[in-house]
Amino acid sequence: MSEVTHVATRTARPQRPARPAFNRLDLDGIRAVLGFPHETTEAKVVPTIGETARRFIAHSPFLSLATCDREGRADCSPRGDGPGFVKVLDERTIALPDRTGNNLVQSFRNILQNPAVGTLFFIPGLRETLRVNGDAYVTDDAELLSRFTADGRRAKLALVIDVNEVYLHCGKALIRSGMWDPRWQSLADDMTRGIGVFSLMEIEKGAPHGTSSEIDDWIEDAYVKEL
Repeated sequence: MSEVTHVATRTARPQRPARPAFNRLDLDGIRAVLGFPHETTEAKVVPTIGETARRFIAHSPFLSLATCDREGRADCSPRGDGPGFVKVLDERTIALPDRTGNNLVQSFRNILQNPAVGTLFFIPGLRETLRVNGDAYVTDDAELLSRFTADGRRAKLALVIDVNEVYLHCGKALIRSGMWDPRWQSLADDMTRGIGVFSLMEIEKGAPHGTSSEIDDWIEDAYVKEL
């Protein structure tokens, strides 16, 4: 069965148990609480990639990619590589490589049904983020893929985004979260305490059982060979 056919026969949403029915606001209700953006805030949303956005993308090693299928089921996928791994092809087009991952291709399946995507670029230590939205498609164009070679390995596919919205997002979320505060690095240890990185990898990769040293070696080898 082809991937496209598989998309068309995607499993229906399972029945969910009853959940609390909170008051649902429409746009007027939301505006009544939050008000309206300042005109300068609205003016920052532009349809092209300017010099600031270009520099931001050139220094970013990580982004989140949001997609949605035709039925409204959403997905958000992390994408990362060396700074500048996303290429600005022109003021209305960017492209990012697709390398070895879990091969679930949720993002690509969604894009085949609904090309609209949203991206959020991060630069470590910088509190502002960059949002780039548009319509995307997947390509195996050899010339484009040749621009995405890292450690002697060429990307398998590329995602091309025809841009229609670009804007810097204020840093309030990252400031409040303390995202780049070294004090919060201990949260990773707290999260894995009693579970362990191995258990996380076992769930994700189907790791073999073994001694602690063997497990550590397997994890490092998997990251080198597969990622």
